[in-house]
Amino acid sequence: MKIVIGNDHVAVEMKQDLTRYLEEKGHEVINVGTDESASFHYPISAYRACKKIQDGEADCGILICGTGEGIGISANKMKGIRCCICSDPYTAKLSKQHNNANVIAFGARVIGPELARMIVDEWLNAEFMGGRHQLRVDMIMELEATGRLSGIED
Repeated sequence: MKIVIGNDHVAVEMKQDLTRYLEEKGHEVINVGTDESASFHYPISAYRACKKIQDGEADCGILICGTGEGIGISANKMKGIRCCICSDPYTAKLSKQHNNANVIAFGARVIGPELARMIVDEWLNAEFMGGRHQLRVDMIMELEATGRLSGIED
């Protein structure tokens, strides 16, 4: 699997640790984040990572900043991206099963490296369940495209 990974200056070590971990598991990792400790704007990493997914150059993405919030919010502004911001394996798993999340985000100041690996494993190993969940994902995509939901009165 091709996984794009992006980060800001706060998450350099966690990104490097996860990159090694994923490569040891046989995944190809595309680094679009920073490897420097100098201040780096997380929306840049979110944009670069999500663009790789939109262009079909990556299957999914992992984003890391201090809390995961800023980089995750940035990712969710991009068409076709469903980014789950989470700090636990259960939420990561259900984000794939129920929401077909193609990006996951978390905070290097919130979780440690072992928990990050557990979150990533649960997310990567989960499969989208479809069915009623597909209807809901379709509704999310309609909101993204039109700002509205068909048949719902304002």
